[in-house]
Parts: sequence; C-alpha cells; structure tokens
Amino acid sequence: MRDLLPYIKLYKKHWFGLTLGMLLSFATLFASIGLLTVSGWFISASAVAGLTIARETFNYMLPSGAVRGFSIGRTAGRWGERVVSHNATFKLLTELRIFFFKKLIPLIPGRFSKLRDADLLNRLVADVDAMDHVYLRLISPIIVGTLGIIGLTAFLAWFDVTIGLTLGAILFSLLLIWPTLFYKLGKKNGAELTHNKATLRIKTLDWLQGNAELRIFGAEEQYQQRILDAQVALLSNQRHMATLTGLANGLLLLANGWTLLLMLWISADGIAGMTPDPMVAMVAFATMASFELLMPIAGAFQYLGQTLSSARRLNEIITATPDTIFDENGVSQAVKGNLTISDVSYQYMDAETDAIKHISLDLLAGQKMAIVGQTGSGKSTLLQLLTRQWDPKSGVISIDGVQLPKWKESSLRNAMSVVSQRVDILNGSLRDNLLLANDTATDDELTQVLNKVGLGDLVSNEGLSAWLGDGGRQLSGGERRRIGIARALLHDAPIVLLDEPTEGLDQKTEQQIMTVLNDHIKQKTVVFITHRLVNLENMDQICLMDHGEVIEQGTHESLLSLKGAYHQLWQRF
Repeated sequence: MRDLLPYIKLYKKHWFGLTLGMLLSFATLFASIGLLTVSGWFISASAVAGLTIARETFNYMLPSGAVRGFSIGRTAGRWGERVVSHNATFKLLTELRIFFFKKLIPLIPGRFSKLRDADLLNRLVADVDAMDHVYLRLISPIIVGTLGIIGLTAFLAWFDVTIGLTLGAILFSLLLIWPTLFYKLGKKNGAELTHNKATLRIKTLDWLQGNAELRIFGAEEQYQQRILDAQVALLSNQRHMATLTGLANGLLLLANGWTLLLMLWISADGIAGMTPDPMVAMVAFATMASFELLMPIAGAFQYLGQTLSSARRLNEIITATPDTIFDENGVSQAVKGNLTISDVSYQYMDAETDAIKHISLDLLAGQKMAIVGQTGSGKSTLLQLLTRQWDPKSGVISIDGVQLPKWKESSLRNAMSVVSQRVDILNGSLRDNLLLANDTATDDELTQVLNKVGLGDLVSNEGLSAWLGDGGRQLSGGERRRIGIARALLHDAPIVLLDEPTEGLDQKTEQQIMTVLNDHIKQKTVVFITHRLVNLENMDQICLMDHGEVIEQGTHESLLSLKGAYHQLWQRF
C-alpha cells in the first residue's frame, strides 16, 4: 500500500471536491436505505391500519412525504455525487499526468532512454487512469460504507439494541472480510492485466509504426499474430476479473439472504419486547437495503492488485533521480558565447571503456569549431554533454566561465540552438511544431524560415495549419532534418550546435542549407559535428576525433599541411 502514498498526498489539493463527493455519496446512500426502509414499514403499517379502527387516525401524509423526499434525494444525490466526484477525479488525473511528465522529462535521455515509446505512453495513459480506482473504488466506498454501517446500527439500536448490534457486527465483519478476500483472489491477475495491457499497446504501436516495412518484408502477418496473442491474454485477464465480480456480488446476495433470515428470526417475537408489528417489516427492509453499503466494496478490491501494479510502474519514473539536476536558483544572465571544455571524460552505463577521453577545447564568443570523425568516435556524445543531457564523469564544461551545473536550466536552453540527428515531429500543425522553438514568432516569420530551408511547399495547400504526424502529412527524413534547422533559425541563440545538419540531403539542397546556416551563424559560437568534410574551410578550428579522443586539432590549412589522418580523410573525400 506504500506505493499509493504519493498519489494519496495529491488529494490534499482537491480535498474539497473529494470530500463533497463522499458527503453526497453518503447522503445518496442514506436516502436509498431510508427509501426502502420507510417504504417497507409504510406498506405494512398501512395494511395493518386498514384492518383495524386505526385507519381513521393513521397518518398517511408524513411517511408518504418521506418516501417522496427520499426518492428525490436519492436521484439528486446520485447525480450530484457523480458530477462532483468525477470532476474532482479528472482534475486529479490531469494534475497527475502533468506531474508524471515533469518527472519523466529530466530522465530522458538518461537511464530511461531505452524504454519503448508505447510503454511510456501506457504509463502516461492507462496506468494514470488506474489511479482513479484509489478514490472512486477504494477510499470513498470504504469511508462511506463505514459511516453508513455506524448510522444504520445506531438507527436500529434505537428501537432494539440486539437487532442493531447484530446487523452492525455482520456488516462490519463483511466489510473486513470481503476486501481482503477478493484482493487476494484478484492480486495476481490484476498485476498480469496491467502487464498484458502494456504489452498489447507496445505490439500494436510496433505494427502501426512499422507497417510499411512489415509489408515490404512480408512480416505483417507475424506481427498481427503477436497482437492477437497479446489480446487473448488480456481478454483472459478481463474475463477472470468479471468472474470475480460476479462471484463477489453473488456471495454478497447470499449473505444478504441469510442475514435477512437471521433478522426475521430475532424479531419474530417483536421489536424491543413488543408484540410483532410493522416494525418487523422495517427491520427486514433495512436489512435488505443495508447491503447496498457493501456493493461498491464487493468487487472493488479485486482491482487493487491492478492499481498497485500501475502505481509501481509510475513510481519507477516518479521516484527516479535524474542523471542531471538543475539548480532552480542557478545563474541566469545574458550569454556571450565563450565555451570551454576542460579535461572531460564520459562513460556510458554498463560500458567498459570511456566514450569520451580527456578532451579539452576552447572557443571564444563568435568562433566556429568543426568536430570531425567517423561514426562511433564520440562526436554526438560530446554534443549531449554540451547540452547537459548528461554530466561528464570527470572534467568541466563552462559557458562564459560558469560551469554548466551552475546554470539555471531555462537560461542554458535559451543560450543554445541545437540541430540533432533525431528531429522529433509532434502530432500537430506545422505552426505548432515550429513555435516550439520560438512561441512569439509570427506566421510571416514562420513562412519566411520555411522558404529559407526549402520547405515552402508545405504551406502551399493548408498553410501553417497543415497537420503533421499521425493522421496528417508524413515527412521524409530530409524534410524532418530541415524542420530541425528551421527551429534552430527561429531560436536565435548565441551558441549553435549542429550535429550532421545536412545528413540525408541531396547536394543541391545541402548547398542551399549551408548557405542559409553560414549567414545565420556569422556572429555566433558554433560547434559543427560531421563525418563529411563539408564547409570546413569556414571553421576557425577543426578537431579530428577517433575512439573518444582528439587526435588532431587546428585550422583546415594547418591540418592539411601535417599530412596526417585529416589529410587522408580529405584526400578520400
């Protein structure tokens, strides 16, 4: 149950709505039990009065008014309880999703970078949704049921202590036994249900995202079978849960029947020592209605295993410590662009050797450096260190003399424009995807930037409202890369980091993009990462990397004159 504590603490912010929902639920339950109890007594009392001279003095108006009042109260209370409880729960789930997302972002691309997109999606959607069970199916029914049992016991004890305490003892016993019993019965299956639901989502998303490749290589049927297998497993779990729900309700009805017989047997000689009268009917109907207190609890705890499993999956993210922690009160100042890398080394988790080995580089504001090397030489790793996605194992990286860990995150992000090898396109309009880089840009500025990078045709039909991603226009690898460059142009930062910006582009488009970039970066500090020897003549420094080390460093002309590794690469190029 400790796994649920972080989510129960979130209830403090919504205590009013959640408490009001429980009060309305209690009022509805009170009206429902009162309706059946008073109705049973009223019908019996009316029948008895009709057979005696009391029919002329019997008060029909007060109990009939109570029946109508309880009926209206039950309907209105049920509606109000649903509106208030679900509104508070939806607000709580919204806050929980935002809370989860804020915890997730600093963990990527660190230790959780290998998690599947579908698995993260399942945690954000299905596992968060499962948290509404904590209030709607666990906390609220238990509290309302306990208060209801106390109230009903006190009411019946007013007329007959033995009957009141006996019924109260039975109800409290069932309140303790039923949740424990069905939690045990549903624990294993609930955990499997959570796992199989995530598996089905992963398999389905794999099939959707790779459908074109699966068709080309004839593997579509194989992946469809995997989806069907996952679906069969999930349906089996759901069928088991439905069986437990039916069993819980059936046994509860059986217990209700036996309790009713017991109450009739106790009250057969009359209530409180009096001769049998319509009060016996009141006790009987109160007993029948009392089990409505336990109905929400009967099958709720069988889902506790599923809820706990979802909570553990969420806690893996929420309680994790990011690899890099930013100081909220860190340095926040205008950045000139001086960049210093001092004896930096980095080693990936579970790796045996360093990916970056004792690198030292120095760039003054406005200078441009190219980092050249084959795939796997450590270039992109160095870029991740510069953006502080990770912290180096040893050494220091500084901007304007201030070490990266001392910068406030927002200031560090504003100081850099990054074009990475992977450009993410979100499901949204073209405008929304560009405004990520600069939310104050006008439509004219966005259109101008798109024309610069050769994507003017994207606005030819639907304009900037054109939908990208799932259900919209699919972009090629080159178009995605140019969207990334457009974002870098919009985010006018003093430091520009370019990781293979022209990879996947044809020669003509590459020349166009390099012309645009050269114009944009004239007064900026630039780190240009590439394995293709393009545009290196305009660089103030060139570093050749191999196996995580800088093996040659200098200007284009000086490196050629050395006739070393860089000269050999240039000759092959």
